[in-house]
Amino acid sequence: MFSSLCNKSGISLIEVLIATLLVMIGVMAMLSMQPQGWVLAGQSDMLGRAAELLHEELERNELHIMNTCNTASLWGAALPANVNSTIQNTTSITSSGQAAVAGDATYTVATTITNRSSLSWLVSVRVTTPGNKTISESRIVARQDYLRQGCI
Repeated sequence: MFSSLCNKSGISLIEVLIATLLVMIGVMAMLSMQPQGWVLAGQSDMLGRAAELLHEELERNELHIMNTCNTASLWGAALPANVNSTIQNTTSITSSGQAAVAGDATYTVATTITNRSSLSWLVSVRVTTPGNKTISESRIVARQDYLRQGCI
């Protein structure tokens, strides 16, 4: 009878302190990872926008060159006529695509068009982010008669 009176189940104060300490360590570990997560999310956003700009520029130049009526590049320079001749253009574009406002990031877009043969060109685009990370891609573009538009 005496043993049943003294054997009370429950949580002691030391157990509560240990559990609280373990929870605090877990919360502190999660909080210490938060700043790195924000940095990586920002870098990911920058690279995503750079990839969008890269593909827009690449597609725009590709479609322009495919039209047999176009003899000049999108920026006005004549398409290279001699094999292995090259033209280049570098522009700065804001992340909003409009005039720069506070908080906008400015990307540098460099386009190079190289004549590979009489009817094909190599279009290379390189985009540099504000953090100096660079992505690039190239395509070989050939003339397409069915895309002829604007010819007289």
